[in-house]
Amino acid sequence: MAELDTLAATDSQIAAFRGPLMEWYDENKREMPWRKTGDPYRIWVSEIMLQQTRVDTVREYYRRFVKAFPTVGDLANAEQDEVLKLWEGLGYYSRARYLHDAAQQVVREHEGTVPRDYDDIRDLKGIGPYTAAAVLSIAYNEPHPVLDGNVMRVVSRVFASDANIKKAKTQRHFRRLAGELLDPERAGDFNQAMMELGATICTPTSPSCGRCPVQDACAAYAEGEPEQYPVTPESKPVPHHDIAVGLVFDDDGRILIQRRPEDGLLGGLWEFPGGKAEEGEEMDKACIRELREEVGIDIEVDAPFYTLSHAYSHFKITLYAFRCRLIDGEPTSEEGQPIRWVKVADLDEYAFPRANRKLIEELERRQEEPSLFD
Repeated sequence: MAELDTLAATDSQIAAFRGPLMEWYDENKREMPWRKTGDPYRIWVSEIMLQQTRVDTVREYYRRFVKAFPTVGDLANAEQDEVLKLWEGLGYYSRARYLHDAAQQVVREHEGTVPRDYDDIRDLKGIGPYTAAAVLSIAYNEPHPVLDGNVMRVVSRVFASDANIKKAKTQRHFRRLAGELLDPERAGDFNQAMMELGATICTPTSPSCGRCPVQDACAAYAEGEPEQYPVTPESKPVPHHDIAVGLVFDDDGRILIQRRPEDGLLGGLWEFPGGKAEEGEEMDKACIRELREEVGIDIEVDAPFYTLSHAYSHFKITLYAFRCRLIDGEPTSEEGQPIRWVKVADLDEYAFPRANRKLIEELERRQEEPSLFD
């Protein structure tokens, strides 16, 4: 197998790739709302949302987001809670916080115009090489190749490279190869075509090689073993955590919520207080300990309320929620995060992680039960 350093697109390979790919894309591209605009801001929003998220999921979130914040200035002037609420359920919430911060940078440093210089746009919070290349090529037709999972799969198969795509060296050379294939006259369309090809034809399993417009340029197709590429390391076992959560009510029937620190997983979202159980710890005891440590209150666990399972990108949880009574103490966050007593009917005004949102749905369903609040 050829070394990465020696791989290069030949003139004949480029000719067999660019034209057929663009012709296929023009005839087969999927309708997406962000493909109907040339606004760099809206293209940027779509690219941030599409990271780690399926197209069909993003469509409605994108429509709601740009309706609420039609310009970069509108987003910059918004409160973070507003932004997170519109992002609720989309996951990877640091994307929303960074997008909000970066919008303020654009207003402050670039007079409200998304920069078209690569270094300038890379300086914005949360914008890496992929997002910079996508926005600049699609919005400004700047010839920067994108490299996401779909594009890496296409490049790996076109060049029949068995290099590990998780390694930085491989990604660096794949970006170079994607740049050699790139059509500089239609940079934005070409990048979208590459991603579309990987998403719909050059799929991880059972690729539709018979319908592929670039099969004549594909070394893996010529070998007859396209599914051998790309090469990825074996997946590690997914960790599992048991989480204890307290549903603490005051005398007015309001429930206690706290805001998570902005740094870290689910940063800036609201949640019911609680945390991980220790090894061998009973879940009701974990709930008592966590609320004492997190918010400085002593509670009595009345009864189990609800149990659910949820999967995040790198771990899974089983969440045990308990109906609790406040015995002593005034809720105070150990990390100085906001804490509030809120009516169950008003919880929808706050942005919560999806697992907590499931609890809220159960609370709303059962709030007429006297045993829940008495």
